[in-house]
Amino acid sequence: MPGSSPTVSVKPVVLPAPERGEDLQVRVSAPLFGTGLPVLLFSHGYGWSLDGYAPLADHWAAHGFVVLQPTHLDSRTLGVPAEDPRTPRIWRLRIEDAVRVLDSLDVLVAAVPGLAGRVDASRIAVAGHSWGAQTVGTLLGARVLTDPDEDFTDPRVRAGVLLAAAGLGDDLTPFAAEQLPFMRPSFTTMTPPVLVVAGDHDQSHLSTRGPDWFTDPYVHSPAPKALLTVFGAEHSLGGIVGHEAAETTDESPERVALIQHVTTAFLRGALGFEGEEWAGDPGELGKLETK
Repeated sequence: MPGSSPTVSVKPVVLPAPERGEDLQVRVSAPLFGTGLPVLLFSHGYGWSLDGYAPLADHWAAHGFVVLQPTHLDSRTLGVPAEDPRTPRIWRLRIEDAVRVLDSLDVLVAAVPGLAGRVDASRIAVAGHSWGAQTVGTLLGARVLTDPDEDFTDPRVRAGVLLAAAGLGDDLTPFAAEQLPFMRPSFTTMTPPVLVVAGDHDQSHLSTRGPDWFTDPYVHSPAPKALLTVFGAEHSLGGIVGHEAAETTDESPERVALIQHVTTAFLRGALGFEGEEWAGDPGELGKLETK
């Protein structure tokens, strides 16, 4: 794994999206040095924006990734009301946002001084947290069972990381089943290499099951997959959403550092950087499984 590098970040890079009702704003972060840089598209959790998840985005950029962070329509920064006619379709619009970002890679790269010519567009990965994990999971081949024949798979995406991703929809609470009908994923067609990260204290109010719900993307998908279970971690996994963020109920720099290391190494290995061993022992902080 390469050492840490100084980074540069440009925001917002605005992508026109008239049919969306709001132009798409994207943050682009990259190392100042290096060539053949892989691309990592990150989808935020509910309510967040391109300004969130600095502990991960900054680390990934410092270790060789061009990190692309769109702001989805559910962001608190946009203030889209619940009665907005787009609200029932935001899960689809999130997927369209992700595809638009990949379609606009040249534009996004050109917005960062000195980045053109240093990016390897054949090495693209995705990552997401919570709702964002469901969003990018569809690009990796997961289906949404409200329409199981609809395939959002993007062949440009070679690997992914799903952080606190919702599990199967069989055990949703009555509220979730009524209000969030799109939370019915299937992972049987998610074939690329994926690292699933789950906290063993993450008790969702959307599921009647326990923290094992968040391991479903690993359990119910075909190999090759990996599962990092982070001991003591709740939904923010120690604080990946931001330093001292209000949502962080389990703040732990050690857990965040573990996730930084394992996700970076996994993605570099999955994208074909030779000679980089990623599978290590997380020690007392967690457990790592592969299949």
